[in-house]
Amino acid sequence: MRLQDKTLLITGGASGIGLATAERCLAEGARVALADLPGAPHEQVAQALDARFPGRCMFVPVDVSSTEQVDAMVERTVAHFGRLDGVFNNAGIGGLAPSDTLPDDDYLRVIDINLNGVFRVARASLRAMYAQGGGSIVNCASILGVFGQSATAAYTAAKGGVVNLTRTLALESATRGVRVNAVGPGYIDTPLLANLDPAMRQALIQLHPVGRLGRAEEVANAVLFLLSDEASFITGAHLLVDGGFTAGKS
Repeated sequence: MRLQDKTLLITGGASGIGLATAERCLAEGARVALADLPGAPHEQVAQALDARFPGRCMFVPVDVSSTEQVDAMVERTVAHFGRLDGVFNNAGIGGLAPSDTLPDDDYLRVIDINLNGVFRVARASLRAMYAQGGGSIVNCASILGVFGQSATAAYTAAKGGVVNLTRTLALESATRGVRVNAVGPGYIDTPLLANLDPAMRQALIQLHPVGRLGRAEEVANAVLFLLSDEASFITGAHLLVDGGFTAGKS
């Protein structure tokens, strides 16, 4: 198995891409600390996974806007499983608004979760990985980290920051046995898109040359690869999983 006996931490792990990644990694032999906002529904997701993969999935409550909670999440993971081999830094929120009407609070919340939260998780994870001599971090960026879009000022600013943060962290950690990469999903058919009207959904589909939205498990496959030893010579990369979205217009 590609992740046999590796301990992974996945933030935003109770739904969508995070959950698909947790399932995929567990199937490949990993132990998973599934981290998400506190609440019975999220805990039940982890319990269901642990029932399928006995003793290999635990739930850790976290709000990535809190340094204290993030540090405690990493400490709890290491205390429970003994080490931290990989992190999928996936927690994030969306938001649409024209820039001239976007309130400070809404803008800053997206930045704090989608960019600052990624930094907090990476910082705490690096400390643990440096102490043990290695590891791998995969940050969840986006096509909107390299591609502008109207009404997404906060989101694109945050995801663009994640792409360059990934490069900087990769440079800092390369000589200490840690690899840091990012995935850049296109539009993925997850709960975040559940409320789209049919016309908007079709418009999004048409932006992807392959003619459909992505599936969460397709992003999970890319994350699994970057976390695994198969990607041992890859660091500082932003792997786009976007159905050709960023390739251009045909």
